Amino acid sequence: MKPRTPRAWIISIGTELLVGRIVNTNATRLSRRLTFMGFNVERIIAVPDVVGDIVEEIRRGLGRANLIVTTGGLGPTHDDVTMEALAVALGRELVLNKEAESMLRDFYSRRGLNLTRERLKMAYMPDGCRPLRNPVGSAPGCIIAYGDTLIVTLPGVPEEMEAMFESEVVKLIAQMTPTVKVVECSMVVKGVPEASIAPTLREVAARHERVYVKSHPKGFELGKPVIEIIAMASGDSEDEALRRSRVTLEILASKALELGGEVGNVHCT
Repeated sequence: MKPRTPRAWIISIGTELLVGRIVNTNATRLSRRLTFMGFNVERIIAVPDVVGDIVEEIRRGLGRANLIVTTGGLGPTHDDVTMEALAVALGRELVLNKEAESMLRDFYSRRGLNLTRERLKMAYMPDGCRPLRNPVGSAPGCIIAYGDTLIVTLPGVPEEMEAMFESEVVKLIAQMTPTVKVVECSMVVKGVPEASIAPTLREVAARHERVYVKSHPKGFELGKPVIEIIAMASGDSEDEALRRSRVTLEILASKALELGGEVGNVHCT
């Protein structure tokens, strides 16, 4: 029996995402990183800085996702309410975490600054949370298990989020995934409208369960159509994943040539 792929949800917290003030690059980076680690990212959800909304989405994910990763809302301002919402969602008290307090005290003392009330706010976490050190900024994250779901909170600043994920989180969640390798290959097809190759895409997708295949129009559907086709495959080894991805693209390349198209080289990552 094949090992079950662990399910992951990403909850992006911040009203600025919903009003179009900033682009949600955190979700893109996290989803790709988790996918290549072997997770099946089922949801990317953006919510405002509202406790009730955050609670609702975290509770929806409990028991459905093996891993929930939140980004944003860990700072010192009034609208940074992620830890409060997580405590409510899990039915835990929001308490002063002494380890997180020590992290903050060290961070600010090295800069000649006092640990004010606003700064100390970042050390309050749901009871039972393990703090995660922020190697770039001030706000600690945290990790906590609830039933079969592991919840990780990360900062919203992209540099801080990535640094914390790589230095603190990867080693803690690596054991959640089966031994799986993921390879993505792509090719560019010119002169074939996307709709013309769509039936073959559908057939290939239905036949290969461990391959995600997708077309992306890069030009005009009529006149000078250009399509990028990607095949992201998983396997028990990198060679197996690479073979699946390449075989998928070979089938599609053959169909594109049959339709009178021009097929570019295959590139794999």
